[in-house]
Amino acid sequence: MTVIKTDVIDEDRRRLLGAAASGIAILGIASLLPSYAKAATACDTIRPFQVNIPQADLDDLRARLARTRLPEKETVGDFTQGVPLKTTKQLLEHWQNKYDWRKVEARINAVPNFITEIDGLDIHFIHVRSRHENALPLVVTHGWPGSIIEQLKIIGPLTDPTAHGGSASDAFHIVIPSMPGYGFSGKPEATGWGPERIASAWTILMRRLGYTQFVAQGGDWGAVVTDMIGVQAPPELLGIHTNMPGAIPDAINGAAFSGAPAPAGLSDEEMHSYDQLVFFYKHVSYAFLMGTRPQTLTGLTDSPIALATYMLDHDGASLEMIARSFDGQDEGLSPDDVLDNITLFWLTNTGVSAARLYWENKLAFFAAKGVKVPVAVSVFPDELYQTPRAWAEKAYPNLVHYNKLPKGGHFAAWEQPKLFTDEVRAGFRSLRKSG
Repeated sequence: MTVIKTDVIDEDRRRLLGAAASGIAILGIASLLPSYAKAATACDTIRPFQVNIPQADLDDLRARLARTRLPEKETVGDFTQGVPLKTTKQLLEHWQNKYDWRKVEARINAVPNFITEIDGLDIHFIHVRSRHENALPLVVTHGWPGSIIEQLKIIGPLTDPTAHGGSASDAFHIVIPSMPGYGFSGKPEATGWGPERIASAWTILMRRLGYTQFVAQGGDWGAVVTDMIGVQAPPELLGIHTNMPGAIPDAINGAAFSGAPAPAGLSDEEMHSYDQLVFFYKHVSYAFLMGTRPQTLTGLTDSPIALATYMLDHDGASLEMIARSFDGQDEGLSPDDVLDNITLFWLTNTGVSAARLYWENKLAFFAAKGVKVPVAVSVFPDELYQTPRAWAEKAYPNLVHYNKLPKGGHFAAWEQPKLFTDEVRAGFRSLRKSG
């Protein structure tokens, strides 16, 4: 592997971020990197990277927050008009007076970060190798409105299971990329970066890292990307794990999307899932806007509160959980958790570039994709819809693991890292034996 300084980052990110000026030896991680059989070409280079947001950008954020102009209170007593004014004010107050970006910046820099060019675009990724022998390489993909922040809590338990109540036989080498247009990855300047291309890029990344076998995991957009890795089925892939399965039968998906009566013959479990889908499709305006007019969302790049409220209003269960958190209740996500992710979007100016993934996508989000490789499915109760086993078995004919969890929602790795980690370990356990 050839490692050089990070000197090819685009102009926008160069202003925002400090590249690591030291080599692998200074980072102290040379012993954890795989060996390479041949020298990399210029485009194959993997450059060490660290985050160093200029203080001027943090000062600008604080000044913009101080100039926030809020609307009047909603005219309802619930969440049917979106993010309540009370929650917005609580978020604003916490962001202005209590939040410290440097804490999460240090957490990101505490693990090895890199950038490499794939298919003409800089891709940022975290890469942590386990100290345990026979660790299984794993690529984990985030979603929207998410980022690598979602996965920070699972790195330790997955790479060092013996320090977190697990067995060495469940260890993983973990790779967490930032999708194109997200976080510290490059922003595509032309069309074509949909889930299929991202899936192909992740396979290139895993090969570039020297892995001859790997597994993949994802939720939200990460689930779609992971499904497409499964569809593409590169020879190195042993299987995939998803916490938001693409498993809805076409007839049921079509009926739910149109708001038609449920098809006849559904079980109670399937009827519950159908009702969840109908509700979600009625409240998914954010996705329609990003899928049709992402550039219209310019306000997300100019107002931090506009960005924050847009990101908070993803799904009803998550919004209500976050509102309770800002009310002081102990929830899966703390106010700092929420603001870590929003602030990353703000400082990297990726509100619009991330939204373009919806415009690029041509796949039915929840529909079966034709995955034939081994699949593990974890169903969290507050996910957008709970996948019945019957649907999972039909969508994934090589289903090796299926489990319903007692707690957790759309951002499972972030909200419930212990449950999520246990599921990833269990889901891939049988593939270690066969792999």
